[in-house]
Amino acid sequence: MDIISSIIMGIIEGLTEFLPVSSTGHMILTAHLLGLSEDNESVKTFEVVVQLGAVLAVVVLYWNKFIDMFRFTGGSRPYSRRLNLGHIFLAMVPAVVIGLVFRDWIKAHLFGPETVLYSLVIGGILMIVAERWSRKSGRITTHDVDDISYKQAFAVGIFQILALWPGFSRSGSTISGGLFAGVSRVAAAEFTFLVSVPIMIGATGYDLYKSIDHLNGSDFPIFAIGFIAAFIVAMLAIKTFLSILKKLSLTVFAVYRFVLAAVFFIILM
Repeated sequence: MDIISSIIMGIIEGLTEFLPVSSTGHMILTAHLLGLSEDNESVKTFEVVVQLGAVLAVVVLYWNKFIDMFRFTGGSRPYSRRLNLGHIFLAMVPAVVIGLVFRDWIKAHLFGPETVLYSLVIGGILMIVAERWSRKSGRITTHDVDDISYKQAFAVGIFQILALWPGFSRSGSTISGGLFAGVSRVAAAEFTFLVSVPIMIGATGYDLYKSIDHLNGSDFPIFAIGFIAAFIVAMLAIKTFLSILKKLSLTVFAVYRFVLAAVFFIILM
């Protein structure tokens, strides 16, 4: 990889990690267009590193919320009646269990341009269905992330399993799950961001550990540039995305996914 490729990949990761458009899918397709081999261990490790840059953006933006989760006493609400570690745990368990059991199969069969195109379309359809379902009177009962129930958190976790398919999108699947569970788009998005931190740190940390033998000193500048680019762009993307969700539905992002799938189908096939 060179510096330009590092910046481009970092920007793409930061821009798409928390939007319902699939960062993994975009990274696979972008790498293909840049002529970077997905089988190259250095490229794989780079993608892990820039993901951590995006994760850091969530930690910085929601630092106070994370602190509150570890503050078991005090605050305006009792611990059990606000967002806490129990919610995060329930939302993590389904995807973590399925991911650990089927990790090798997923890596072998679902990581590729063609499977990403299918998941972009299917994920977009799910988002449209979730939006239409939520518009019925009385469907949305939770508008603040601190009001999410344990049952709703677990429901979001079930839908997060879909994100194990590259191209489906973690935020797309979990926000859709939130809508089906009666959570507003913005509250579901914020919950998705918070849940993504431990999951992504665990997953990327494990991948980075397995890739440690493929790292060398010459990679550091390239990796650092990508990491910084992903961090900065993710900070801006998260704030912008939340503002957009207050005005527009997920259908807009679903249409984008369909267009993207069509464009890359023409390019790749």
